[in-house]
Amino acid sequence: MTLKQYFLLSQPEYSTTSLFPAFMGILYAWYNSGTFRLGLSLLGLLTVVLFQLAISIRDNYLDYYVANNKNAEDTQVMAVGKENVPLKNVRFSYYLTGAVAFIICVFLVFQTSLTLLYIGLVGMIIGVLYTFGPIPISSTPFGDVLIGVAYGFCIFTAMVYVNAFEVIQFDWLTIGQLIVASIPTAITVMAISLANNICDLEEDVENGRFTLPYHIGIDKALVVFKYFYYAGYLAIILSVIFGTFPRLVALTLLTFPYVLKNIRIFMNEQDKQTTFLTAIVNSFVIPVPLILTFYMKTQAKKSAKSHYPWYHVGVKILNF
Repeated sequence: MTLKQYFLLSQPEYSTTSLFPAFMGILYAWYNSGTFRLGLSLLGLLTVVLFQLAISIRDNYLDYYVANNKNAEDTQVMAVGKENVPLKNVRFSYYLTGAVAFIICVFLVFQTSLTLLYIGLVGMIIGVLYTFGPIPISSTPFGDVLIGVAYGFCIFTAMVYVNAFEVIQFDWLTIGQLIVASIPTAITVMAISLANNICDLEEDVENGRFTLPYHIGIDKALVVFKYFYYAGYLAIILSVIFGTFPRLVALTLLTFPYVLKNIRIFMNEQDKQTTFLTAIVNSFVIPVPLILTFYMKTQAKKSAKSHYPWYHVGVKILNF
C-alpha cells in the first residue's frame, strides 16, 4: 500500500473531531491545575490521531466489503476499489495503526497510572464496537450518544489526566465538572452522527441499521438534534459559573445565533449533499473559538508574573 492510498483510506482530515476535545483537555488541565506536560501531551495527541485513522480505515474496509458482497455498482468509486487495494493490505494497515496507538497508550499508562488505561479502554472499546460485531453500536439507537462519550468525555478526560495525573482527584465534584466541560466538543460529534443518520434513514433501514431516527421518527430526532447544541452552550455557561472555564470563554456564546441559523436550515430540509454541511460547519464554529479564548486566557494567566508592563495591560484586558 502506498502512502497516498493510506491517506485516502485513513481520511486524516476527519481527525479534527477527536483533536478538539484533546486540545480542550490539555487547556483544562493547564488552567485548573497549572500543569502542562508537552511530551506526554504530544504522545496523547498522536494516540488519538492514530486511533482515529485506524477507525477510518476499518470503516472504508467494511463499506467496501459489504458493497462488494452485494455486487453493488459503487464499489469502484470507493477508496478501496478505486485504488484497487487488496483487502488483506487494508486489514493489515488498520491492525498496524491501531496497534501502534495502543502501544503508545500503554507507554502513557506507565508514565501515569492505570486510571488512564481505564479511561482509554472505554473510548477504544466504543470506537471498535461502533462498526464491529454482529450488532455494531452504529446500528443501534445508542450510537449517537456513545460516540459522543468516546470522542468527548474519554478523549477530553484522558488528556486532562495525562497532564494533571499527579494532582487531580476523581471525586464526584471533579467528575461532574469534567462531564460538563466535555459536553461542548462532544455534542458536535453527536450532532454530526445524528444528522447523518437522519439523512440516511431509508438507506440504513435497507441495510439493517436501526438508528435513533428509526425508533423515534424524524421529527423527534430533529428536536434531539437541536437540543444537543443547546446542551453544549448550557455546558459552557455552567463551566464558566463553576470556574473551570475562564470567563473569557463566555465570548463563545456569541456564536450561538450563527449555529442556530444552521440548525434551522437543517431542520427545514435534511439532505446529505447540501444541508448536512451545516452540522459539519457547526463542529468547527463551536470548538474553535472555545479553544482560542481558553488558550488566550491561559496564556494571560501564565504571563501575569511577567515584569513587562504591556503584559499586565494584556492580562487586564483578557481578565474578562
